[in-house]
Amino acid sequence: MNALRSVLHLVFMGVTVVPWALAVLLAAPFLNSTRIYWMCAGWLRLAVWGGRWILGIRNRVIGYENLPVGNTAPAVLLVKHQSTWETFAMPTLMPHPLAYVFKKELLSVPFFGWAMAKMDMIHIDRSQRARAFAKVVQQGRRLLAQGTWVIMFPEGTRIDRGEKGEYKSGGTRLAIQTGAPVIPIAVTSAKCWPRKALVKRPGVVEFSIGKPIPSEGRKAEELMAEVEAWIEAEMRRLDPEAYAPTPVKSA
Repeated sequence: MNALRSVLHLVFMGVTVVPWALAVLLAAPFLNSTRIYWMCAGWLRLAVWGGRWILGIRNRVIGYENLPVGNTAPAVLLVKHQSTWETFAMPTLMPHPLAYVFKKELLSVPFFGWAMAKMDMIHIDRSQRARAFAKVVQQGRRLLAQGTWVIMFPEGTRIDRGEKGEYKSGGTRLAIQTGAPVIPIAVTSAKCWPRKALVKRPGVVEFSIGKPIPSEGRKAEELMAEVEAWIEAEMRRLDPEAYAPTPVKSA
């Protein structure tokens, strides 16, 4: 049954993204960046809605009170990355527009990437590391000033349930250079949508939002170590089964 539901949801996303993306492409010349964002977020809401009713995946958010208050209050969101689910869900859960930092190759994905290209986000060429980060800071500063929050996955890629990747300091470097606070977020999406898995399982995905961490006067590596410690400790609290020690077999 889970396999059938997973295929149905995949077909549902494929069928709905084409007309939605075409509508974005046609409307983009007449809309400002904020309206384009919420138009694209509408399809993400549809995909998450389909995930709830087709796959049986529900979201539970902890710590909304930790988010900055104010239309232009800045924030750099550093999020645990276990699956595609949080990529879709985060814009539907946050009160501000989000700007993802992502590799420019995604813009060539038919329909989905074409619509992304119309959004005011930060797409980079990873082969040009110094220039890429300079672009992140330049665009990040502009976006944060207008009330758009920058979201990054510090581990860089999706990580298996119960595992920890290498936390890179790009997000904290951006926060320090722009003066924005860092918001760590733990996510248990792999319980329902495992990394690279076709078959998804019903259940609850928890998003736990940590308290803002000021970036002023901090060192990037030190700040990222604090973010990493909070996220990984919270992951163990939310999903203790995934981090249970493997029993040692007796001889």
